[in-house]
Amino acid sequence: MTVSSSSSSGSGWSKTVPFGAGIVSGSDDSVERPRTGFQARPSVEPSFFDSSVPKTQRPFVQYYKDVRHSRFPALVLLIALAAVPGCDRGAHPKQAGKPAPDFTVSDGRTSIHLADYRGKVVLLNFWWSQCGPCIEELPSLLQLHHDDPNLAVLAVSIDEDPDSYSNFIRRRHVDLVTVRDPGETAARLFNTDMWPETYLIDRNGVIRRKFVGATDWSDPEIRKYLKSL
Repeated sequence: MTVSSSSSSGSGWSKTVPFGAGIVSGSDDSVERPRTGFQARPSVEPSFFDSSVPKTQRPFVQYYKDVRHSRFPALVLLIALAAVPGCDRGAHPKQAGKPAPDFTVSDGRTSIHLADYRGKVVLLNFWWSQCGPCIEELPSLLQLHHDDPNLAVLAVSIDEDPDSYSNFIRRRHVDLVTVRDPGETAARLFNTDMWPETYLIDRNGVIRRKFVGATDWSDPEIRKYLKSL
């Protein structure tokens, strides 16, 4: 599979990657991303729809393991192949090129109002502290935050336990802006149902890219694109 990117000036790049590699979706281009890890919510478990069941007891598993009907291998294969890109799944409309939904989330300690960051490039990251891929990408995300102070890195966690969340923030030395949103009010606005998911929003509040799964934020192509905005 060949992944390419181009700009209005005609410049761009292309790479041939193995089928199934994760990508970053955009309004008119795609950027190769080497990692495909993410955690998904199974669509066959009733507890997923029951808000009374804590998230720590919900069946968060790797997406490709979320297929229960082994008696239908052909159907399983089709589902897995359809889910490879990970972006704009199912009936969700494409979000790139559209204004990012505004939201305000407060957990008593921190508050994020997305509209307050208009005029800045925003990297909006949805995560939670018990998500393996979220933890995997955290070091490079923190390094990006340190390397580019003009970039607003905003993290919205769906952790339900405030103590577990606070302990994680302290142990991992998370010094970017992060807020706890156990009700997933912001995530629902973005149709987020896999973690981590990250949205790149330009200075005009328009979604430019969507990243699904653990991303290496030290990737030179990603860094270059961020600088171009």
